[in-house]
Amino acid sequence: MTTPHGVALVTGASKGGTGTAIAVRLAAEGFAVALVARDDAGLTATAERIRELGGSSILLPCDLADPDGGRATLVTRASDALGPVDVLVNNAAANGYRPFAQWSRRQLEIAQQVNVWAPWQLMADAAASMRSQRRGWIVNLTSFAAELPPGPPFPTNLPAQQGSGYGATKAALNRLTVSVAAELYDDGVAVNALAPQSAIATPHLVARGDVDPSHFEPLETMAEAALALATGDPSILTGRIARSLELLVELNRPVHTLDGTELLPGWQPPDLPAVIDRHAQRLVDRGWPDPFGPR
Repeated sequence: MTTPHGVALVTGASKGGTGTAIAVRLAAEGFAVALVARDDAGLTATAERIRELGGSSILLPCDLADPDGGRATLVTRASDALGPVDVLVNNAAANGYRPFAQWSRRQLEIAQQVNVWAPWQLMADAAASMRSQRRGWIVNLTSFAAELPPGPPFPTNLPAQQGSGYGATKAALNRLTVSVAAELYDDGVAVNALAPQSAIATPHLVARGDVDPSHFEPLETMAEAALALATGDPSILTGRIARSLELLVELNRPVHTLDGTELLPGWQPPDLPAVIDRHAQRLVDRGWPDPFGPR
């Protein structure tokens, strides 16, 4: 454990996936972490991992899909327990791919609440103290599904063919991210969005045997990229819609294990360009030319 770094609030930190990985990585760097999710048991498991590192955390159970389910008090509760929130990570997501006509109104409302309105509210709540302290970092987790499919002819992968509902919410989050970055720039607050370069090897997918190493990236790369955005220079590293592996290469940032004690073999900056090219080629093969080109 390092010297305490500040206070972080991380949503969607209960399933052992990206949110959990980011929370554990932040704790390993000395952040006290407020853990937010619906699942009490999952939150407790994440808190135990942080405790084993010698870190500190609090549990804030909350259904982010419910505007009246407690999300309006999350930042206040975290601040009362741990101190002002320095880092906000909006990781929780309601995702899914289906043809646009098969989205029910309720499904769309949940996706919009979790993916757009909850981050919006938490950013607004956290920004007040960040502005007064003239420091803060906001990281919104986004997705390749937000990209506009090129065509015709159109790509054949799920983000292009069935990404209307989920992709639209993440596109809205991206636009919100850049707008808030512009608003908060003079206050010393960095606001960025982070997307995985490819699918993430979560424990759920690994347990199902659905992880082809050539098509996935580990949790550690997402956690390291999120940490970079959560500690970077707000005068330089803000207003970005970043992709995990490209960001790590750009910053030449070593990728550590989640406890921060070792480097992750095979996933260091010199290793990553070949991985990025491999992921890009997979998308090209599905009709998406230059998938990682300039936006």
